[in-house]
Amino acid sequence: MSIDARKIRLIMQLRRSGVTDTAVLAVIERLPREAFVPPSFLDQAYEDMALPIGSGQTISQPLVVAMMTQALELHNRLKVLEIGTGSGYQAAVLSRLTRRVYTIERHRPLLRDAEARFHQLGLHNITTRAGDGTKGWPEQAPFDRILVTAAADGTVPKDLTDQLAIGGVMVVPLGTDRRDQRVYRIRRTETGLHREELWPVRFVPLLPEPVPVPVARARTS
Repeated sequence: MSIDARKIRLIMQLRRSGVTDTAVLAVIERLPREAFVPPSFLDQAYEDMALPIGSGQTISQPLVVAMMTQALELHNRLKVLEIGTGSGYQAAVLSRLTRRVYTIERHRPLLRDAEARFHQLGLHNITTRAGDGTKGWPEQAPFDRILVTAAADGTVPKDLTDQLAIGGVMVVPLGTDRRDQRVYRIRRTETGLHREELWPVRFVPLLPEPVPVPVARARTS
């Protein structure tokens, strides 16, 4: 089956599963997911499944990417913060739908690979940082939208909610047990935060602090 045929099959699956935002579907159809998966998984790039990308992380299932993107209620004037760059696929989807994306990753090798993909695809409205995603990006706050692609332990870090603009929307998985996680949409209004449960999901945990870079040691004879 050709790549185009696989893309069409995937889009039809997403439609049947509840993805109704035509802008989101169009981006997923046009963005080359094969550029974000390891070479050994190229034949599965347009299957509706998560795939390993190294460092114990995965590129999310296309349905999850589409549903979380749809839940953000995006348009092209928004500034978005993403926590968990991973392969860069979700950030690339966001970049096609918004004005500016800021994305943070704690695994530096993953971030370097993602940056190379952004450059190769000409995605110039994405700004990256290696660091602790639980602290957000205070220098660039407030954000109109925040997307967290790892599961917080039941409560959203206050640093993130503080960086959400009034009228802003955050989409975040919550739950310590991977068998009992839920995606929530949080809206910030003048009166506070309003939380809405959306659907069950499985994500890696949201962890603080960047992963240390190994220090090469001189060998002694």
